[in-house]
Amino acid sequence: MSFLSLVVKNPFRNKTRSILAIIGIAIGIMVIVALGMVTGGLKTSTQSTLKAGGAEITVVQTGASGFETTASINETTVGDILKLNGVKDTAGTLRANNNTASGLNTSASQGQATSSGGSSGAPGTSGPPGFSGSLYITGIDRSKLSLAGIDSVNGTAFADNSANEVIIGKTAANNLNKTVGETVNLLGKDFKITGTFESGNFLTDGGIYMSLSTLQNLTSNQNKVSNILVKVKENANVTDVSNTIEDAYPNELSTTTAADLAGRINQGLSFIDTASWAISILAIVIGGVGVVNTMIMSVYERTREIGVLKAVGWKDRRILGMILGESIVLTLIAAGVGTVVAIIGVEVLLTYSSVGGVIKPSFSLDIFLRGFGIAFLVGIVGGLYPAYRASRLAPTEALRYE
Repeated sequence: MSFLSLVVKNPFRNKTRSILAIIGIAIGIMVIVALGMVTGGLKTSTQSTLKAGGAEITVVQTGASGFETTASINETTVGDILKLNGVKDTAGTLRANNNTASGLNTSASQGQATSSGGSSGAPGTSGPPGFSGSLYITGIDRSKLSLAGIDSVNGTAFADNSANEVIIGKTAANNLNKTVGETVNLLGKDFKITGTFESGNFLTDGGIYMSLSTLQNLTSNQNKVSNILVKVKENANVTDVSNTIEDAYPNELSTTTAADLAGRINQGLSFIDTASWAISILAIVIGGVGVVNTMIMSVYERTREIGVLKAVGWKDRRILGMILGESIVLTLIAAGVGTVVAIIGVEVLLTYSSVGGVIKPSFSLDIFLRGFGIAFLVGIVGGLYPAYRASRLAPTEALRYE
């Protein structure tokens, strides 16, 4: 038997103990890889959100948390902000929540949703789709769709003078199993889907857009909007324009830029990264203890065998390499098992949960390399002492061991 095949087969002499050790390490690797896939997906979505959309600034009522239930900005303010220095275009939007598990067949009393006084944080977003069984609706003038990041529509956009036409984002269409030509019940009224769109903003793509005047009438918010989308001129500084708007409406309006949103989301994701590394360290400690226990027991059980190997000429470093190799084999198998379970688990979770249309898992190579790297480190740490102990056994004493 070759040295390599010996290293691969030896860990499974006691299958039960080895399997338990693999399971313990695989759990830690599974959590690390799963967190990495989800976090990576969120980062990718954040970057696409920052790049998507024509409006760089969202104006909301001061103090709005993002999902308020009142619309308090007068529609005339949309035109007033357009006159400020550095502003190229503006659009008023009204947001409502079709609060039902599926977003369909809502009665007027259930679905009567008031507009939101804030924004989701990103210019042109319709709110986080899929969360809490809510379907978010945005009212906007057809000519201003580009400010919401909707540059093209598969089909036709709704008509401003039509009270029963909507367009639906790709994510929302998939979640509701709807397509062009079908109807959807919103706020107790049936609407025809005239088109679908994909903006690249995962929040926008999870909502439905209709005429601003139509949504104002449905929610009894005539001449009111939830937020104002602002497109700045090419030579203008976004921060300066944002400050100009707030200075013009002190204690009345506040602004959020796409860059601000990305910064806040990335800050939140950094905490997830920190947690992932903390779990990694914990996996090394716990996995290392499990490997030490498994390998020490293996060395004890094979003391006489090790004595025979040394008696026939095996050097200490060869014994050391064999035990370390067995330890690494165990942990790398655990890494493979943990990675496969993580991939399957994340795919199943995102496919059958309400956030499936929001988060796309990341299959970045560095995520998997981290999992296998940690497993390799656990194998070294956990196998070092047992390997050293085995290499220091005296052949004569080992041969007498029973």
